[in-house]
Amino acid sequence: MPHHSRLSTLVIDCRVDDLRPALEFWSAALGKPIAEPDEDGDGRYAVLATDDDEPLILLQKVTHESRVHLDIESDDVDAEADRLVRLGARKIAFVKRWWVMEAPSGHRFCVVRVQRERSRRPFNAWE
Repeated sequence: MPHHSRLSTLVIDCRVDDLRPALEFWSAALGKPIAEPDEDGDGRYAVLATDDDEPLILLQKVTHESRVHLDIESDDVDAEADRLVRLGARKIAFVKRWWVMEAPSGHRFCVVRVQRERSRRPFNAWE
C-alpha cells in the first residue's frame, strides 16, 4: 500500500534559556507574525504564521548546538523512515511520535505525522 510524504516544517533549533527573544528575532527577520508563542505550554516550541502553500516554521528550544533542520511529514511515519533508510539515511531515535533521522551527508532531520491537512502543497506518493 502506498504512503505519502512531503516537506513539512523548517525547524529552528535554539540553544537558549528563553525562546521568546529568538522567536521575536525570527518573526521580524522572516516577516512572519507569531502564530503560537508557546505551542505545548512548556516553553519549548513556538510557531510562526505561514501560508498554506509554505512549510511551517517552528522554533524549538534544545540542549544541542543551535541549527536548522527539516521535518518531512507522512501519513505513515514508519514506512517513510524505512524508505529513507533504503536511500541511505540512518534512524537515530524514535521520540514521542516521530523519527529523528540522519542523512548520508550528516544532516539531522525528522519524519513526523501529517501536520497540515489543508495545505495546497501536494504529497509525493511512494510504493
